[in-house]
Amino acid sequence: MEGFSDIAFALLKLSLTLIPLHLIGLIVYNIYFHPLSKYPGRKSMAATRLPYIRIILSGRFPQETKRLHQQYGDVVRIAPDELSFIDSTAWKAIYGTRVGHGQKAKDYRFYGPPIEGAPGIIVSNDADHSRFRRLLSHAFSDSSLRGQEPIIQSYVDLLMQRLHEKIEGGTKAVDMVAWYNFTTFDIIGDLAFGEPFDCLKNADYHQWVSIIFSTIKYAAYSNVSLRLPGSKYILSYITPKHVISQRSTHLALTKKKVQGRITKSNERPDFFGNILKHENTEKGISIPEMVTNGSTLIIAGSETTATLLSGVTYLLLRNPRVLAKLQHEVRSAFTKEEEINLESCNKLEYCLAVLTETLRVYPPVAVGLPRIVDAQGDMIAGNWVPGGTVVSVSHLAASHSPTNFTDAEQFIPERHLDDPRFVNDNKNAMQPFSFGPRNCIGRNLAYVEMRIILARMVFNFDMELGQPEEDWMDQESFFLWEKTKLMIELTPRVHSQSS
Repeated sequence: MEGFSDIAFALLKLSLTLIPLHLIGLIVYNIYFHPLSKYPGRKSMAATRLPYIRIILSGRFPQETKRLHQQYGDVVRIAPDELSFIDSTAWKAIYGTRVGHGQKAKDYRFYGPPIEGAPGIIVSNDADHSRFRRLLSHAFSDSSLRGQEPIIQSYVDLLMQRLHEKIEGGTKAVDMVAWYNFTTFDIIGDLAFGEPFDCLKNADYHQWVSIIFSTIKYAAYSNVSLRLPGSKYILSYITPKHVISQRSTHLALTKKKVQGRITKSNERPDFFGNILKHENTEKGISIPEMVTNGSTLIIAGSETTATLLSGVTYLLLRNPRVLAKLQHEVRSAFTKEEEINLESCNKLEYCLAVLTETLRVYPPVAVGLPRIVDAQGDMIAGNWVPGGTVVSVSHLAASHSPTNFTDAEQFIPERHLDDPRFVNDNKNAMQPFSFGPRNCIGRNLAYVEMRIILARMVFNFDMELGQPEEDWMDQESFFLWEKTKLMIELTPRVHSQSS
């Protein structure tokens, strides 16, 4: 027995010696001998994933990546096996397809586990993604959007009505983050499930809407845990209990909405109409997949648009010259509110430039979306990258880079209208709806909503910041921006009402 104890003690001493030596050796290898050792960046980030994890959990990943690119250049090593790019040519190499190179696999650790364990349009293999995209594409076509315009306009009508009522009731300033969220969630609820969340009707967040950000935050904690041993135990330990609870509630509410939509007519012109015609067929979709995709549609189809509308409102009020120019365009183009529609908004060139510039300055998805380089390796933006490397283009860093844009930190819509001052801008560097076969399917819907809502806000109201001393854009990001209140003082225009 005594001999066994001596052996155990000796093994313990040996392990306590070897483990630190192994870790030291791994750190030295990662910094100096790893295939990515030639790429610039902080040595601490090359050595271990721990700095990456810390930045993810801090909610400052987009801003920190931007700083790294400003310091180290167009390509930066942000983890032992991960590179971030801001060169415009990297978009096609990473997210597109080329001869000899198919789609690069997504790094699924970044996105969090799928709802119900079923694949969805974001987290799925190429075959499933093509199937989902094919089923949903009709709902996002130009012809469908024209058919859906009355539905969209009805909620914008209600938004304008509610804001006028607030002002007439003596409210000095309203939180436009909340009101934009009410509107976009009601629209997407109707278009996806055939019924709104009644946020505008009740002038309050639906329970689902108020907890939805926890589902996004859950992905950040999952991203961290999946990079550590014993991930399934670590996730529940590091994730706040309210985030776990609210994600479960989100799942239950999504299931309820999907079940409710299944009972309605398949002829209804909404997102699920065409899907339900193929339910449980080889080309169709299962109920768990409907739940997963329904969750994605609600979040991606509402939160991002509300974020952009909040951002454009703030940036306009921070830039009076731009606001005055947009006011002149909108108020000169229309004599009454009924004239503001999808077709007429498409003719507002400066309005589109303002929205495009907001997408550059304040991209709703600010982080890079990671892919994994094919086993044979690839050339990305003139750099040889070995197989298995995680790669991405950081939206915020690329859009704010002075190598891509003149006066990159300034909000100047004219750069998108062939102003000669910006002839050297590399507009291909900004891809706010991503790039390639998996780019955002809802891009056209987002532009319809943004153009109509912004034009009608400018037509109806004069606006001022309620808290001009605050830097509203100093926000944390967990995949999407965690927005604070945006208090805006609204003054109705004398001739803004319908005649």
